[in-house]
Amino acid sequence: MEMNASIRPNALDEQGVVGKPLDRVDGRLKVTGGARYAYETPPESVLYGFVVEAAIGKGTIKSVDTRAAEKAPGVALVLTYRNAPAQGAGNHREALPVLTGPQVTHYGQPVAFVVAESFEEARAAAFLVDVKYDRLNGKYTLSANLKEARVPKPTDAPPADSSVGDFAAAFAAAPVQIDVTYTTPLQSHAMMEPHATVAMWNGDKLILHTANQMLNQGQQAIATTLKIPAENIRLISPFIGGGFGGKLWVNADAILAAIASRQLKRPVKTALTRQQIFHVTTHRSDTIQRIRLGTDRDGRILAIGHDVFSGNLPSEQTYEGAALQTRTLYAGSNRLTRHRLAALDIPVASSMRAPGESVGLMALECAMDELAERLNLDPVELRVRNEPSEDPEKHIPYSSRHLVACMQEGARRFGWNKRSTKPGQLRDGRWLVGMGMAAATRGNPLRLSKANVRLDPDGNATVKMAMTDIGTGTYTILAQIAAEMLGLPIEKVRVELGDTIFPEAAGSGGSWGAGSSGSALFDACNTLREKLARIAGMDPATARFANGSIVSGEQSRKLTDLVGTGMDADGEIKPGSNNKNFSQQSYGAHYAEVGVDTDTGEVRVRRMLGVFTAGRVLNAKTARSQAIGGMVFGVGAALHEELTLDPRFGYFVNHDLAEYHVPVHADIPLIDAIFLAELDDRSNPLKSKGIGELGICGAGASIANAIYNACGARIRNYPITLDKLLSTLPART
Repeated sequence: MEMNASIRPNALDEQGVVGKPLDRVDGRLKVTGGARYAYETPPESVLYGFVVEAAIGKGTIKSVDTRAAEKAPGVALVLTYRNAPAQGAGNHREALPVLTGPQVTHYGQPVAFVVAESFEEARAAAFLVDVKYDRLNGKYTLSANLKEARVPKPTDAPPADSSVGDFAAAFAAAPVQIDVTYTTPLQSHAMMEPHATVAMWNGDKLILHTANQMLNQGQQAIATTLKIPAENIRLISPFIGGGFGGKLWVNADAILAAIASRQLKRPVKTALTRQQIFHVTTHRSDTIQRIRLGTDRDGRILAIGHDVFSGNLPSEQTYEGAALQTRTLYAGSNRLTRHRLAALDIPVASSMRAPGESVGLMALECAMDELAERLNLDPVELRVRNEPSEDPEKHIPYSSRHLVACMQEGARRFGWNKRSTKPGQLRDGRWLVGMGMAAATRGNPLRLSKANVRLDPDGNATVKMAMTDIGTGTYTILAQIAAEMLGLPIEKVRVELGDTIFPEAAGSGGSWGAGSSGSALFDACNTLREKLARIAGMDPATARFANGSIVSGEQSRKLTDLVGTGMDADGEIKPGSNNKNFSQQSYGAHYAEVGVDTDTGEVRVRRMLGVFTAGRVLNAKTARSQAIGGMVFGVGAALHEELTLDPRFGYFVNHDLAEYHVPVHADIPLIDAIFLAELDDRSNPLKSKGIGELGICGAGASIANAIYNACGARIRNYPITLDKLLSTLPART
């Protein structure tokens, strides 16, 4: 099935089990310990590996002495570049060669891998590996390397720059101008489950139980790295304890375990420690963003410009696409967006929840708030006045767009009309109280996915695909789709995921997971429905499936009477011309109320509301959970999260969860998220859109705008911590 036209009415429109707030079908397994994660795989005769990290930011290994480690109790192998095999190369999405030479490109790069009979023995021996270095000066900070920033040229992302009309002339002539710069910091995914792998070989066949969000992509990357056929590699990952993009790509744990296992001819298990994750895996780049908005006296945008700097290793082209949403969110005839990438000698920067929009909206939506104040215009009204009738850069229609409805419904529910237009007017004891809002948008991609569904003589259906569930509820949503399409109770549907022996799937990431995998399953179920209808002598176009039967007119046949020894069908979804002919995004509006302590500068979020449209909601409970989780992420981005880089050594100082601050229960107030009814028949056959990342987009900006409304402090460098607020606060009377 290829998305080249609008989707006609189908079985999902009957409003049965799809959309209902069902509990997770895998919930009991998770709370009782029955769900096994990568590190919990218990092969016999397993060995344990521990990574030794580089202690410099850039340079070469002068010498490495492994003798003491090799003599330590229980040690089976010490891998270094001297005894590791040759490996294939590529960017971090294509391959991940490790221990390939004496060069050190960033702090924490693996320089040795110690394998022993127990974790404790491997860890103890790792500290006996003596590595000496020739240190070189490195380029570590974004702000100090802007002059050498280049135009990135990725092969799998939108062009770095876009231009429509004459931005420079229109901005210069605009009666009202805003020209501001915002910065966002380095961030870490901080997922619950660490990166972990259990590797084992059966002849020339490799099996990896690993925490990976996109198994088929990972399979190819490992094949490229180890120089073996992809069909000889099996990745298994039925449960993943969170990823947020940090497990999209293959990481060093998988490659090191695979190499060691092949050399030792025994299974090897390894997990990165929490401290190692920060340097050995990926992070989100910091950004420097300049926003320029030029309008007429009524607030209609005449010129909109967004320039973004981010950083990455010299070998990488991946940039933080923080201006991508600016290309489509608001109207304006003259437009300019540019991304520049500075070459830095720090760990790889890559995707983190809602790459681009999450940090881009933290700048754009605050600049819009500044513009609204300059115009003496309500922030919601400013956005309404700049609602586009088509994609302003591509000049194509939107597949569906109800941003104005989200903003207006959110304003009504939140009591926006009670907001003081002048900052610092509302007090609650020692607290200054204010409200802020921001728009939300996130792209809606569709990726190739396949699925198989089988109906057995006992009336049970089994769904199989190499899809993953990173905690988002994929098992449940797919079970609901199959139950709806085949007319079965949901307890009669079994979903098997996370194995590359199953049909290829897009995996979890980029807000494409449920739409892509669910659409492939929809196609498989449709094919199975047609087979069953023909056997029953019914017209597939008019046959209905319910209560384990197929019905057409007065005819009714039990499905168990039609399947014989069992019947299955395959399905597939491909992106088609709809992706080019329609601009596709999910939308929403965030509203926040905060209190700012006039004595300490402490910020407390008091309440938040998100109102969203994302096509058909496949499960009301998991959708709301995803939206609220994203909003919590936004609280962290606005107030807490920042990787602190030592500019002398390229070292993340706060590389643990004690000092890399994320929101905890005490930080999170009453949060609500609602979805307005919407069907997008140009998105996919489910008529759904991505939800997993929408909640974070704009959430942080709404908090920043609320802080300004509370106390009059416009902080443009995130996170907004009390030290940045103290000097701006009015004296208490």
